[in-house]
Amino acid sequence: MTEAFEARAWVLGNDIDTDIIIPTEYLALKTIDDMKPYAFSPLRPELAGQIKPGDVIVAGKNFGCGSSREQAPEIIKALGIRCVIAKSFARIFFRNAINNGLLLIENDGIQEAVQEGDRILVEPGKSVSGNGKSFPVASLPQNLLDILEAGGLVAAMRKRNGLE
Repeated sequence: MTEAFEARAWVLGNDIDTDIIIPTEYLALKTIDDMKPYAFSPLRPELAGQIKPGDVIVAGKNFGCGSSREQAPEIIKALGIRCVIAKSFARIFFRNAINNGLLLIENDGIQEAVQEGDRILVEPGKSVSGNGKSFPVASLPQNLLDILEAGGLVAAMRKRNGLE
C-alpha cells in the first residue's frame, strides 16, 4: 500500500454520495460481485464496466457522503480501484474504506491538473502527480497504514493477534 504506483484516473465531481456509489435498490443483491456492475449508475451507467483493476478515482469534496453503508467502499475495492483521491471525504466513509483496505488520499490540487484517462503517479504519504504537476499529500497514521497493508481491519486484527 505504501509503494508508488502509476494509474489511469477516473474523474468525478463533488458530493459523490453512497447512493451514487451503489444505489439502494441494488443492496438487495446477494453479493458485492452482483452489485458492482451498478456502481455509479445514477451518475454514469457505463462507468463500472469501464474501470480496470489498478485504476484510481479522482474526485472533489465530500466523497462518500450520505448513508454509512459499508457496501460503498467494498464495491469500489471490488471494481479494482487502487485508491480514491479526493479533496475531502465523509468521515464515516473514510473509516469504512480504510477498514475494507481501500486507500484514500486527501488532496485538493490534482483535480485541476488531470482529466479523465490521464495517467497519474501516486506516492502514498508523499505526493500525487499528473501532467507535470506534483502535489504533496499527508501520510496516514501508522495504525491506519497497518490496516491497509493487511487488506482490511479484520485481517489486521487477525495478524495482530497471531491468527494468521
